[in-house]
Amino acid sequence: MRFLKFPWPEISSLRRLLLAGLALGLWGSSAAQPSDSPTLQRIRDTGVIVMGYRATSPPFSYLDSRLKPIGYSIELCERVIQAVRMQLGLNELEVKRVPVSSATRMPLVANGTLDLECGITTHTAERARNQSFSVTTFVAETKLLARRSARLRQVDDLRGKVVVSTIGTTSIQYLHALNSRQSLGMRILLGQDDQEAFRTLQSGRAYAFMMDDVLLASLMAEAPDGGDFQMSSQALTVEPYAIGLPPRDPGFKRLVDAELAALYRSGEIQTIYRRWFESPIPPKGTNLRLPMSPAFQRVVERPIDSPDPAQYQ
Repeated sequence: MRFLKFPWPEISSLRRLLLAGLALGLWGSSAAQPSDSPTLQRIRDTGVIVMGYRATSPPFSYLDSRLKPIGYSIELCERVIQAVRMQLGLNELEVKRVPVSSATRMPLVANGTLDLECGITTHTAERARNQSFSVTTFVAETKLLARRSARLRQVDDLRGKVVVSTIGTTSIQYLHALNSRQSLGMRILLGQDDQEAFRTLQSGRAYAFMMDDVLLASLMAEAPDGGDFQMSSQALTVEPYAIGLPPRDPGFKRLVDAELAALYRSGEIQTIYRRWFESPIPPKGTNLRLPMSPAFQRVVERPIDSPDPAQYQ
């Protein structure tokens, strides 16, 4: 577990980046050089940085009316890209944007296709064997969603029922483990994305949908029949989100972490958070009205890159 803490007033992005590295003792007398990082070397040599995005995961990463990726995770990654541009002294830096899904995002990071995976990926110890992660950028909890008329109250209510979740997620892994551990006899369906999984629930083909609470809230807020559904009050797991980074490149991770930590300590993260979680967002003007959770407030105060859910409770 790594804690990053350094008080300062609001200052320019470049100065924040340099001071962050010095305060963390990460860069010695200067910021990370391209020679310290294969990723930075390639970005400098090609003039291109590759960012992965999700097309349908508001408010984190989705397409606006002009089919441009926007969202909370995208904005954080854009700040990181700005820091990379300044660090390398590049007047021009091409940003190549690559769409990813739950199934493709991690392989594309692990094989070096992506420099930044800017979506809704939970940092787990298992995933960290194949790729790296930034400091935590959001803390979610997985919950169950069902029609109000279903009167879903507890996990045992899932016994013998059809439950859906999204392929390639920690939720689907947890469902299978829960089904086996408690002999619930559930039939588990896979959605190719969160929207497909939610449609499975809406159509009555599933009794419940397990997914991260913030994503369930977004789906309900945008659905005409969203009021017909209710989330469980009990959280089943804790999900620390982070930006996916190339494996075996600590120099690049230090740069990314320092920029994010600087956003946290300067207070800019509060403005960014309010823009995406407590304000109307395009294209429909949906407002999640979701205040920053106590768990993420603690991360902002003392940034951490741990995959251990206990560290966020």
